[in-house]
Amino acid sequence: MQNGRGSRTAERVAERRAAHQLLDAPRVFEDPLALRILDPHVASQLAANPLEFESSLIAPYMRAALAVRSRFAEDSLRDAVLSRGIRQYVVLGAGFDTFAYRNPFADLRVFEVDHPSTQAVKRERLAAADIAVPQNLTFVPIDFASSRLADVLKLDGPAFFSWLGVVPYLELDAIRETFRFVASLARGSELVFDYGSPRESLSFLARRVFDRLAERVAAAGEPFKSFFEPGELRRILREDGFSIVEDLTPDDLNRRYFDGRRDGLRIGEMAHLARAVV
Repeated sequence: MQNGRGSRTAERVAERRAAHQLLDAPRVFEDPLALRILDPHVASQLAANPLEFESSLIAPYMRAALAVRSRFAEDSLRDAVLSRGIRQYVVLGAGFDTFAYRNPFADLRVFEVDHPSTQAVKRERLAAADIAVPQNLTFVPIDFASSRLADVLKLDGPAFFSWLGVVPYLELDAIRETFRFVASLARGSELVFDYGSPRESLSFLARRVFDRLAERVAAAGEPFKSFFEPGELRRILREDGFSIVEDLTPDDLNRRYFDGRRDGLRIGEMAHLARAVV
């Protein structure tokens, strides 16, 4: 992440979310604003030939992983709003996420927390696409690597947090700082995030994919830094203050969201999703 430039990783995630809308049926994750939030030139190219952007052998697995993490986060948010009355939603590392602009809950406040450079690009895109910024949305600028969430985010009561596509790029101390902040909030607060398995725990083919991805993100200036074994992560989350911890393995996610698909869309073995409740 560089000052004055948005995150290239966030851009690529948004492009793949949009490609999922065009290429995969049925969709795992519905996002009617996915194309509109992109750079207009990229959106035009993607709409004309989505396979041009998704031509590699690992592209379907990446699309699936990005789609399912957003679906799981929004499924969990809906449950928290309807069953526990949660009225605050914090999108950590929001990138080009579009939930706030299609929010179905009139009394749910949304906080988008991200690097100021990425937020500046996003706000330009929103204006260019004529996507209105709702009154119940607050932009919260932060550099996760050097700033404390507690210093920039003020909440009243329990909140739901999604933290997607961020944890692998942070050092452990910064990750646990965020864990502890969320766990310090009112009972019923919840955090959903994704994380990756250590390279040594993967199969031979998955290690080759891992190496390719690591090389790409490092070249973009956003290298991988942290990975977890599920048992160790559960221990850390409980130690940092969470009482309910759920870990979804790739097999769990494939059974829940991809079972029975005719197109064979599914995620690979690297991605996990975790849910932790205070």
